[in-house]
Amino acid sequence: MDKKLERLRINLPHAGGNLQLKNPVLTASGTFGYGLEYTPYGNLTELGGIVTKGLSLKPRPGNPMPRIAETSCGMLNAIGLQNCGVEEFLKNCLPKLPVLDLPVIANIYAHSLDDFAELSGILADAPGLAGLEVNISCPNVSCGGVLFGQNPREAARVTEAVKKKAKKLPVIVKLSPNVTDITEIAKACAEAGADMLSCINTLTGMAVDLVKRRPLLANITGGLSGPAIKPVALRCVWQVARAVNIPVIGIGGISSAEDALEFIMAGAYAVQIGTANFRRPDRAFTLVREIADLMDKLDIENLESFRGSLQV
Repeated sequence: MDKKLERLRINLPHAGGNLQLKNPVLTASGTFGYGLEYTPYGNLTELGGIVTKGLSLKPRPGNPMPRIAETSCGMLNAIGLQNCGVEEFLKNCLPKLPVLDLPVIANIYAHSLDDFAELSGILADAPGLAGLEVNISCPNVSCGGVLFGQNPREAARVTEAVKKKAKKLPVIVKLSPNVTDITEIAKACAEAGADMLSCINTLTGMAVDLVKRRPLLANITGGLSGPAIKPVALRCVWQVARAVNIPVIGIGGISSAEDALEFIMAGAYAVQIGTANFRRPDRAFTLVREIADLMDKLDIENLESFRGSLQV
């Protein structure tokens, strides 16, 4: 690694283990498959890390088609958390990834505390896995479908359930913007033992066909992502970074080096690239060098001193 890229290395407090980031560029869950799908477009080991497509205990087919729709400055998706299941991932995906040189973070979701705990326990001993990212934007069926991420108490309970089973794996809780006060959820997760927080997940939205008078998505509503949500994501990262004393990872509409550095200036330790991967499959790879070049242009010596330097 040349000296310019060496300056991008991130020190994550309390991370330990395999979660050592050589740069702040991660890929967002649901936008990069299991990592293997993007090997034709770049060298995975040049990334800071990857976050897998969301994993559940059993395989899941997802929602009926159509489940993706383009919008102004973004996209809507209602994939329905389609995935191969944790056993298939551990058997046929994780062993093929270069885990010695690439932090691989498994995104997980479930609809009950028991399932979250079981899933975490299965992954805790997975060779080479660097961490868990917990999707709390799922409905807790035991509580009448209330989303874990919309209630501080529920968010704390799922965080505790995962932490108890995750052993040495760092636990990252992914926050939803579809709440009244995201800092209340953030503080609840931090107090419950979360090692890091990532924010934000998608905003709920919908799109319609004026001629057919039908929703564009079979599910009617979906998750809005892309450049359209960047101002919301940036605001959330800034608020959360000021509210907790654990690292925050920024997500939402990041597609350029300028975007990435804005999130870091607002307090993020790292960023995740999501929707931009669909437009340019090589975007996460090229962004690493572009961030280093922009740091030179802006006379930013290192990311440690730059992080949180937003003047308000």
